[in-house]
Amino acid sequence: MDNSPAGRGRKRAGAGLPVALATALLLSACSALGPDFERPAVPSWLASWSGGSLASLASESPAAGQDDGGGPAGVDSWWRNFNDPLLAALIAEAQRVNPDVRTAGMRILEARAQLAIATSGLYPQQQQVSGEVLRQGARQAGGPDTAYTAYGAGFGIGWEIDFWGKFRRGIESAEAGYFASIARYDDVQVLIAAQVASAYSSIGTIAARLQIADENAALQARSLEITERLYHSGNQSELDVQQAKAQYLSTLASIPQLEGSLRQSQNALSVLLARAPGPLAEMAAGKTGIPQANLELIVDLPADLLRRRPDVRAAEMQLAAQSALIGVSQAELYPSIALLGSLGLSSTTLSGSNRTLAWGLGPSLVWNVFDHGRLTNQVLVQDARFQQLFEQYQGTVLQAAREVDDAAVGFAKNRAQVPLLAEAVKAARRALDIANTRYREGLTDFQRVLDSQRTLFNQQERQVTNLGDVTQSVIALYKAMGGGWQQGRSRPLLDDATRETMGERRAWEELLSAPLPPPAAQPKLDPAGAAGE
Repeated sequence: MDNSPAGRGRKRAGAGLPVALATALLLSACSALGPDFERPAVPSWLASWSGGSLASLASESPAAGQDDGGGPAGVDSWWRNFNDPLLAALIAEAQRVNPDVRTAGMRILEARAQLAIATSGLYPQQQQVSGEVLRQGARQAGGPDTAYTAYGAGFGIGWEIDFWGKFRRGIESAEAGYFASIARYDDVQVLIAAQVASAYSSIGTIAARLQIADENAALQARSLEITERLYHSGNQSELDVQQAKAQYLSTLASIPQLEGSLRQSQNALSVLLARAPGPLAEMAAGKTGIPQANLELIVDLPADLLRRRPDVRAAEMQLAAQSALIGVSQAELYPSIALLGSLGLSSTTLSGSNRTLAWGLGPSLVWNVFDHGRLTNQVLVQDARFQQLFEQYQGTVLQAAREVDDAAVGFAKNRAQVPLLAEAVKAARRALDIANTRYREGLTDFQRVLDSQRTLFNQQERQVTNLGDVTQSVIALYKAMGGGWQQGRSRPLLDDATRETMGERRAWEELLSAPLPPPAAQPKLDPAGAAGE
């Protein structure tokens, strides 16, 4: 017995015609045309891929437990590993107020409306109510006025039976599109978290470089002062003065460039937070530093790791939506069978006139037999688009694997430089102390002091830059693994002001109140029944 909304509607419309009802039930039970979507198989290269450079980090990283979001701790909320409350607060704010996040949320609401439109195809597609009141008449010269009023009302309905699954495939496509919009929303959450952390780290790195430049400029200014004093006393040549001056001014010249880069990074972070460009009040200059974190991973199977990424899920859902459209286009090759009904009532104010009740009920068949290949080639168009999306899906998976490997090898190699550069700075500082001592004792010329100062400055710059690169590599690796979107499922899609504005249109009430599906939810993609949330 058909208990679907479409089946219940057919019982009401055709209660007086058992034969038509039985035919409708039989037709609606047929299978939908077109391919049933199956999740794409793992690419052949992925089956033998062990995770690349990420696999080499697995033995060094402690296995993390489960966090409140139901995913791997350290991946789903990876920024918490930095133990920086300010960074965590900025990421949470950006994931809530960033315009790109809000736009992605609105696209989810649009997809919900599209799904509701598609679902309406299971019900009578044509309903028409008409009514008229017409005053008319004629009058001949010297004759009576024959004016009268005519009344009429009518109702018509047309219900195309989903014999070939056209409407069910349309629902399937719309539902896959809805889940694709959610995956894109998740992807924006991942991107925003990574961008905020990256800008935050850049600010700390540049601030540290500015501090090094200031310290070295002060050191070189002291050397210049000494050489000038010795030169004026006749104990030093002008060459030493000019060399010391050139090095000091060169260091000073690097400071405005760093200050410009710092302001640009501050502007980037402010815009991510939907604030006016400029430094954040909560980030006083030199108070944040470079955030540091140990890498904590749960090393999953490579295929599962990549498929968990929101962009890969979005590509898969686009593929599912397009697969259903093939069935929609194939259904156009076959006859459209509908049940039509009409009811009309008419009357006039003329004396002796009768009220007339007219009705009609019956099937209708429309078949575009001679389309000259238009419908056939439309199926080919949809199939070609499916194949294009399949190749794009393969490319998305391949690019995801590359990003994981690039970030993992970048982290490993940048981290390997940390102890080496620390020793290099230590050696450079000791070399400068020795050069200064030997110069004061007259055992070496001033060029050795200048070389030692230059070496110390360069090594300190490399060390700070390397520490920033390590942090950027950690951020890139967590982004490549698709971490940071789970918490977005529990946040409202819209801010209060937008929700209030849209809520004034009553039609939005149901769509605005529907929560996002949990992270593990999947579309039904079942052509045998009505798809839905």
